Amino acid sequence: MIIKYVCKSMGGKMNNQILPIVLDIETSGLNMLKSGIWQIGAIDLNTMEEFFDECRIDEEDEIAKEALVIIGKTEEELRDKNKETQKKLIEKFLRWIDKRKMINFVCQGPQFDMGFLIAKINKYNLKETFHYRAFDLHTIAQMRYYEKNKKFKIKDNKSDMSLSEILNFCGLPDERRLLEKGDIVKEGKPHNALEDAKLTAECFSRIIFGKNLLPKFTKFNIPEELKND
Repeated sequence: MIIKYVCKSMGGKMNNQILPIVLDIETSGLNMLKSGIWQIGAIDLNTMEEFFDECRIDEEDEIAKEALVIIGKTEEELRDKNKETQKKLIEKFLRWIDKRKMINFVCQGPQFDMGFLIAKINKYNLKETFHYRAFDLHTIAQMRYYEKNKKFKIKDNKSDMSLSEILNFCGLPDERRLLEKGDIVKEGKPHNALEDAKLTAECFSRIIFGKNLLPKFTKFNIPEELKND
């Protein structure tokens, strides 16, 4: 399979590779044209430099009740006038991207994170500085799962490879608050863009390279099926 070949050809190492940027955002809802971005977290896998900041959403941006529950915030906090504007946050992030060796993203779901960013970039007439192609952790995980199980992970006729499932596949706990149909099904930590970016980065490293990336996750063993020969 492709994943197995790539891992072996790289020798299970991240050294001397030009690697992408891990990206995660937190928003006030799921509609990228009506909701706002209030938090951006990213990690440059080449330097391990982090980007993390938050802002106030625009006055016209809608807020979904489910979003407030998952992030543990109030509407007042998302509209805090003391915080910088959404436009300034995105401009700051785009300047940060300009300094990277590789301007492709790794996301759990690029359509969501990149779609939101592009929608706001267009809204503010900003210049898009990242490449439109991205590494989709969901797809990478499904391919590796298929290699090991000869089938995809499916539930209710849909792909069942959420970040929670990927964490489990990679031997990591999901300590975040989880919702289903707007209801909390597991209490935990509110979602945070940088913390989710760290989870994504660790899973990417374990699936592609068979190696631990971040010190905070060393206590969790890598499953044997992900280790490279």
